[in-house]
Amino acid sequence: MQIASAVDSYLAQTNTDSLCLTFRLSDQDYGIAISKVQEIREWTKVTPLPSSPLYIRGMLNLRGSIVPVIDLRLRFGLDALERDSAAVIIVVNVGSRLAGILVDTVSDVVSVDHNQRRALPEFEGHANRRFIEGLAQIDDRLMVLLNVDQLVSSEDLTPVAQTAGVAEQRGAA
Repeated sequence: MQIASAVDSYLAQTNTDSLCLTFRLSDQDYGIAISKVQEIREWTKVTPLPSSPLYIRGMLNLRGSIVPVIDLRLRFGLDALERDSAAVIIVVNVGSRLAGILVDTVSDVVSVDHNQRRALPEFEGHANRRFIEGLAQIDDRLMVLLNVDQLVSSEDLTPVAQTAGVAEQRGAA
């Protein structure tokens, strides 16, 4: 309990908009706003769904809520890995819904101030650019800051029953 109260105290004293949960995919550091994070869970097998995009690993029952789990390696076009106990699911809030993002490892919570932020350089042909808020220089590392709202699109969060109903309606039209 002392750890939880220490974290609460730290968060109360710090601007949570500048706090980022950092994690790794392959050899790259990424960060997401801590205000979007609901919880961090160890990897557990999920229930796969037929006809879902390859990057949707499946669904997880999280205390009665069905949560889609998105493998960021696959979402970003990286090589797939066989998941083990080091892999982590970060449960994030997107609007009024939850989604899980599967990452290799969680690293730390860091404060990113305005002076550490860098704009994303302009270049063509970068398909995942909409997922990226910018970059942050943290010590000697360059971290990619992700926009969770763009990363986890509304299509990823649409319940399967609704999707099936829409498909049936389109077939009848």
